Amino acid sequence: MGLLWLLQAWGSRPAARACRAVVFDMGGVLLPSPYACARDWEVRNGVPPGTVRRAVACGRHDRPWMKYMRGELTADEFVRAFARQCFDITNSPVPVDSFLSDLTSKEMSQQLPAMTEAIRCIRAEGLKTAVLSNNFYLHSGASFLPLDRKQFDVIVESCREGICKPDPRIYTLCLERLGVQPNESIFLDDIGQNLKAAAQLGMNTLKVDDPEVALKELENFLGFPLRGAVPFTRSVRPTMEIPQVPLQKYLENVLGSHTTGSLLIRQFSHGQSNPTYYVEYGDRRLVLRKKPPGKLLPSAHAVEREYRVLRALAEAGVPVPRALAFCEDSSIIGTPFYLMEYCAGHVYKDPSLPGLEPSQRRAIYAAMNQVLAQIHSVDLKAAGLEDYGKHGNYVQRQVQTWTKQYRATETHTIPAMERLIEWLPLHLPQAHQVTLVHGDFSSLSFWSRLDNLIFHPERPQVLAVLDWELSTLGDPISDVAYSCMAHYLPSSFSLLKGLGNCDLTHLGIPTAEEHFHTYCGHMGIPPIEGWNFYMAFSFFRVAAILQGVYKRSLTGQASSATAESGGKQAESMADLAWDFATKEGFRVFKAMPPMTPSGRPYSTWAWQGPFPRRSYVTVPHSSSAPAHLILSPEGLSGRAQDLYRRLRRFMDAHVYPAEQALRDHQVSQTRWTLHPLVEELKGKAKSEGLWNLFLPLETDPEVRYGAGLTNLEYAHLCELMGMSLHAPEIFNCSAPDTGNMEVLLRYGTEEQKERWLQPLLDGEIRSCFAMTEPQVASSDATNIESSIVEEEGFYVLNGHKWWISGALDPRCRLCVFMGKTNPGAPRHKQQSMLLVPMDTPGVTVTRPLSVYGLDDPPGRNHRKNNLSI
Repeated sequence: MGLLWLLQAWGSRPAARACRAVVFDMGGVLLPSPYACARDWEVRNGVPPGTVRRAVACGRHDRPWMKYMRGELTADEFVRAFARQCFDITNSPVPVDSFLSDLTSKEMSQQLPAMTEAIRCIRAEGLKTAVLSNNFYLHSGASFLPLDRKQFDVIVESCREGICKPDPRIYTLCLERLGVQPNESIFLDDIGQNLKAAAQLGMNTLKVDDPEVALKELENFLGFPLRGAVPFTRSVRPTMEIPQVPLQKYLENVLGSHTTGSLLIRQFSHGQSNPTYYVEYGDRRLVLRKKPPGKLLPSAHAVEREYRVLRALAEAGVPVPRALAFCEDSSIIGTPFYLMEYCAGHVYKDPSLPGLEPSQRRAIYAAMNQVLAQIHSVDLKAAGLEDYGKHGNYVQRQVQTWTKQYRATETHTIPAMERLIEWLPLHLPQAHQVTLVHGDFSSLSFWSRLDNLIFHPERPQVLAVLDWELSTLGDPISDVAYSCMAHYLPSSFSLLKGLGNCDLTHLGIPTAEEHFHTYCGHMGIPPIEGWNFYMAFSFFRVAAILQGVYKRSLTGQASSATAESGGKQAESMADLAWDFATKEGFRVFKAMPPMTPSGRPYSTWAWQGPFPRRSYVTVPHSSSAPAHLILSPEGLSGRAQDLYRRLRRFMDAHVYPAEQALRDHQVSQTRWTLHPLVEELKGKAKSEGLWNLFLPLETDPEVRYGAGLTNLEYAHLCELMGMSLHAPEIFNCSAPDTGNMEVLLRYGTEEQKERWLQPLLDGEIRSCFAMTEPQVASSDATNIESSIVEEEGFYVLNGHKWWISGALDPRCRLCVFMGKTNPGAPRHKQQSMLLVPMDTPGVTVTRPLSVYGLDDPPGRNHRKNNLSI
């Protein structure tokens, strides 16, 4: 249930006989037969029997009826042409206009109830549905389609496509839009020639003379019932079947021997985590929740806890289904399970609540908000739930738990998850009151087709809160944040429809902030800060859950058929979580008092003589700054703090004392040669592990080449290195080598890595990046004019570059060169990057360039040069 029900909304397993789609004609199948309508009309208007049928059937493909069906005639044109045709048949005037009115009347526009129920059952099984109709335009210009479009994946109307049945092209068009092969579909029509054309393409066909009889035949073909549908259920999937005989005996013991009758079991189409079944035995309607089969994660899928909390909450007056019995005996159906009464009511599938008035939407959200506050207000002692979970540090424990769960199901590196795993423990909010928390309180049906709240069908009242698997004692604000996730997702989101781009005021739906303030009013507490943290944690947890679902799908343990495709959305959720983490950082930063500027004088000038004594503190050690924020080095992880301290000691001991000698060298006659002190300090930095600190964890997840820092952690170390113009090179963290190394690491071949990347990582060579050109505004790379032409297995480069950092460095061995390889391609796809050895014939470094009279020798990041190829 809850969040874990969401994947079913994406589709399901093909049904029996590998049928994946059911295609319906409209008139005579979904709607009453137009020929029956014609017979009645003919009787009432004294028209000879069979006149309409003859007019429809006789003639060639250009007869009025077919032209009308292809959209070639307007309604007025059709009435005149069809009237003339009927006159030719009867030799008397025929009131065709009244026939068209009868054909589109209210009685003819009512979908057959049996077909409506059948479509619901078909879609519950995960099959696609389509309408393929020879249809026409009304006098208003709209097509005649009195159906709920949401019932169908595809609707094909002849008047819109310009082709009619039995033309094979219209069947092919429908199948292509459904994404199925002909033999994976079945087509229902009441006209033989239409069915014959479909069968010739390989489609299964079923002639509809009597809709009730046809549905029985369709049931036999599909292999599941098309009547008596229980909302949001389907036939039990083969891998999720439970033995009926032992379950029936168990039910007799629990319900009493007087309960008799056949046993019906269907599976709810939600339920990624704990498989959930609808059980009907005699006159009793029940829900069975069980642990999934196979090896499970520790403490997960605790159905016994669900049963306990349901019993306690029912006595406390919280709206929950009545829990009947808990069975620990795995020999009954394979795993422990519990039974509760089935609660019938209304479930909202769309968070925007279409079809309701703004006042009704507001009332629905208010009821949801109120019941959440009611849950959080339960007296733990009176309910016997004081020991239901640990008291205190809830969010910290949750972060640890979901991190552990994620690590246990990790299949590949998700960079945002890595950042969150480090960020969340360092930004934990202050502890709030301890209450019962639901743990999966997704508001309304935001995460699935049937979610955790069942409403009264006629008034805004919550009848039952479902899915208590993740409930415990903890921070109630986490539940509130979790219920607001849909507010931050767009309505077009692939897994679920969000509210992010909706006009909530117009809809009458409260914003997330209004929802939170209403909740605080119910609870009698002031609004808390750190909302972005709670949202970051909520999406982090969703990402961890989806990763677990995805991993279980690989082993066949996930209980929804689309778990595999849905589980891959873990990366999207992690990215959303990181967005909120970033917002929280900005919020705290803006709330901090102004900081004292650094006391260290700074200059790029090659000054003759010593600088005054300096201070290197950039972040004040102020007690007013929250200690858990990474706005100062003290907030870094232990490993990053250790690197920061070692780097600071190295700067103090070696880099700053060497600065004067290196500045003197910059203005000497030998300034275009390397100073041996730089190489000496590079060796020391490498030996102390202060080397290649720049490589981000997401580029080097196995930490084979760098220090394994996140960009946030590296920022603090980078600030330290920025205190000296010479420091970046000493720690092998200077541009353009840093960017070039990362490109080689991400995209280079093994041969390129061995030739260029490893020497760069070792600090043995340098590189340059050649993009900017003197004739064009090169900050827009689409203006680049240098050409790259392939000739006889070689690339011929022709161009003039300038402001090329590092090109004059005597150790520069590699140029990363940008040029155009395909000038005729779209503007942003014309360019390519080539690796050019600097000793390649034709490469000429013309001269150094200066900035404000400075040439910045002998070859650091800021030295720019003129280069021709």
